[in-house]
Amino acid sequence: MKDRLPFIAGNWKMNLTIPEARDLASSIAAASVDLPEAELVIIPPFTSLSEVRKTISSSSVQLGAQDVFWEDQGAFTGEISAPMLKNAGCQYVVIGHSERRQYFGETDLAVNKKISAVLKHGLSPIVCVGETLQERERNETMAKVALQLRDGLAGLNGDALAKVIVAYEPIWAIGTGRTATPGQAEEVHAFIRGELSKKYGNSVAACAIILYGGSVKPSNAYILCLEKNIDGFLVGGASLEASSFIQISREAIKAYKERN
Repeated sequence: MKDRLPFIAGNWKMNLTIPEARDLASSIAAASVDLPEAELVIIPPFTSLSEVRKTISSSSVQLGAQDVFWEDQGAFTGEISAPMLKNAGCQYVVIGHSERRQYFGETDLAVNKKISAVLKHGLSPIVCVGETLQERERNETMAKVALQLRDGLAGLNGDALAKVIVAYEPIWAIGTGRTATPGQAEEVHAFIRGELSKKYGNSVAACAIILYGGSVKPSNAYILCLEKNIDGFLVGGASLEASSFIQISREAIKAYKERN
């Protein structure tokens, strides 16, 4: 189905000063030399993008941003545009993270507009979907994810979707220490791929990168990545330490080799 590399992205969220971000990026860049069998992306706060870009410039590590606004420019105080992110050296942009939805009221319509803006400027969106604990307990996981995919990806054709990465993040597992079991995660990942297949065809869906996020750490990365529809991780807290982020990457590579 795929011969690509596991995709490991580290979302640093609202953490680290510029010197701290530089140090972490430097450690990851140095370790990446020994990890040619994984695609590594680090996603620092906006304030550190420029310095992190310089730090990783001679490595294979790629740069991402945590959010974007859908207009290219204008009177939108506090916002960052896709052209700005591209100029800062970003290749990826996280869109629709559950924290953006929860704390800042981000809707699927906003997610859709941001995806279009990012694609227009040649960047790749990492689109987050996932359910709350209450929705899971009411057996509404698939319905919630299907709705987020339908509305978030509305208007995209197969060529555009090929540049989109989907990240399944069960909200009840983000920062809680709880993790979906491999079976729970695989069930949703397989559902996502099935939804993409229905809309875009089997070949496009088979090539889609679907990440898992939700308290990923070195101790569970291997068993999660053994599942055939988990293509890597969107890592939160564990990405703030170079050693744990690198070990997660090693575990994913090991699992990929065994399953493919």
